[in-house]
Amino acid sequence: MKILVVDVGGTFIKFAVMNEKAEIIERGKVPTPLESHEDFINKLVEIYKSVEVEGITLSLPGVIDSERGICITSGALGYNNGCNVLEELEKICGVKVTIENDAKCAALAEAKIGSLANVSDGFVMVFGTGVGGAFIKNHEVHWGKHFSAGEISFTFESLSENEIKPFGELCGVPALLKSYAQIKNLSNEITGEEFFQAVEEKENDALTCLDNFTRRVAIKIFNIQMMFDPEKIAIGGGISVQESFIDSIRSNVAKIYDEDLKEYKVEMPRVEIVQCKFRNDANLIGALYRWLSR
Repeated sequence: MKILVVDVGGTFIKFAVMNEKAEIIERGKVPTPLESHEDFINKLVEIYKSVEVEGITLSLPGVIDSERGICITSGALGYNNGCNVLEELEKICGVKVTIENDAKCAALAEAKIGSLANVSDGFVMVFGTGVGGAFIKNHEVHWGKHFSAGEISFTFESLSENEIKPFGELCGVPALLKSYAQIKNLSNEITGEEFFQAVEEKENDALTCLDNFTRRVAIKIFNIQMMFDPEKIAIGGGISVQESFIDSIRSNVAKIYDEDLKEYKVEMPRVEIVQCKFRNDANLIGALYRWLSR
């Protein structure tokens, strides 16, 4: 059995032909169409026609009604809002299609055969343009009544008395790089590789930016722990390959328990912070499992 597995991002569409053992037979990547929903569907059909498969499964940004196949929201790809991508593709391609939110795909991969495989209750945070989130409850992804459980990008942070911003805007990878560029008075955009090279070189500005950023992430993790009490929280996305990023999160989470809670004289349960096992392939693997469990 061969399945076309597609991971749709705001910049690229990554795709792979995979078998039921989650082995990648071939893979590719194309720019994500940004103009229209019609262009988007046409690109997916073009990819499908270039391979020989028995089904299609998609990992998509936004709040996804995976049962009916509807993109309730679609992140940066606003042209998909309200569209039934599943129905359209099944009609054109004539094969079974499944769709799922990208963070929930990552969580499904980690829950099945990844870093949360032996965990009953966990949470996954995926850092990209925004911050994806998904709950694992009793070894399964928890969707919630309206398929929006875990959408931490849209939890709001207070910046001042009159200003709030969504967590995804404040703690997506672009926000980290922008903060460093501003401190360094750089007119050009900086890459993640350049930033973490500065971190490795222990440049003070880079270390300060990273610490401030992961302090905000740690507070969100602590709040998730208090509300849901997961055993582990797995960190994913391309940035998760940076050990300094994971270490800084762990350090700031520990600081909350060791310092911020002191005045309250309470002992709260601590959550373990782990890296997602599959990193950039987590969405692909999770989308495959979504198809297999249809």
